[in-house]
Amino acid sequence: MFAGKNILTGVKPTGTPHLGNYLGAIKPAIELGNEAVAQGGKHYMFIADYHAINAEKDPAVLNQKMKEIACIYLAGGLDPSKSLFYRQSDIPEILEITTILYAYTPKGFMNKAHAYKAAVDKNRMAGKPDDDGINMGLYTYPTLMAADILAYDTDIVPVGRDQVQHVEIARDIAGAINAHYQKELLRLPDAYVDDHVAVVPGIDGRKMSKSYGNVIPLFADDKAIKKAIFSIKTDSRLPEEPKDPEGILVYEIYKSIATPAQLQEMGDGLRQGKLGYGQIKNMLLDAVLAEIGAAREKYNYYMAHFAEVEALLSEGAEKARPAAQKTLQRLKDAVFGR
Repeated sequence: MFAGKNILTGVKPTGTPHLGNYLGAIKPAIELGNEAVAQGGKHYMFIADYHAINAEKDPAVLNQKMKEIACIYLAGGLDPSKSLFYRQSDIPEILEITTILYAYTPKGFMNKAHAYKAAVDKNRMAGKPDDDGINMGLYTYPTLMAADILAYDTDIVPVGRDQVQHVEIARDIAGAINAHYQKELLRLPDAYVDDHVAVVPGIDGRKMSKSYGNVIPLFADDKAIKKAIFSIKTDSRLPEEPKDPEGILVYEIYKSIATPAQLQEMGDGLRQGKLGYGQIKNMLLDAVLAEIGAAREKYNYYMAHFAEVEALLSEGAEKARPAAQKTLQRLKDAVFGR
């Protein structure tokens, strides 16, 4: 599927990722990129820092978030010698491409964008004017994202279902430009949704999310991880009581990280009344620590030696820019009749 294809993934630095982010987004993105490169394709992986400033205006906080997300992807196995790993703000051509795309982007696209509509709905529920607190960065978010995608002749954009709209908007803008100039100036990308990616429950049963305060921290120390896991909600049934594993939150979280054999062991133990809640929480703790142990060590190293990460990001931008420059030149030649 990915043979010879250009794959692009962007990640917004929104705060310290948790176990759910790692298993449901970070690890799958790295694995998919490695698969694409192994099949002769290219993998572009960028930190969307321009997108992040729509919400975060404190440069110290933003810089810390950027550092964390860069180090987490490197710790998780992203190989900068294979994937093109860079910061969005290190590719000046993106903003020029965005400016050109604006001229071919119907305002109606922006009105229908999920992020903008969600912000408007939130204002209405609070009794505020529709556009209260909404900046132009948020409003035009999809056009900048389209530039991120189209700049590199991207074939496939792995996204969650809530992000498919952004790829569709990029396709529509590219299609309009190609039709206007009667040539393929921009490649039309396709969204790729992997329905098998884990959606990890939080310790209260809702989707794991920082906003819910129900996360299992990713690279905290063992004590903090254990505290979170042993806070997972359970009932008062005795260890020897047979239990349906599908109704137990610890088991549901374990599904996202355990091997089939480990999952079978926990499931059988619960059904047969051989495992209590303390035991299965320890099994989950062992699995989490085994999963993140090596990555946590690398993460701590990169955070302590961030100059090395800066060098890798700069090298990645140097490798990525030529493709963006070619796209920009094609657009300028057509738009200005050069």
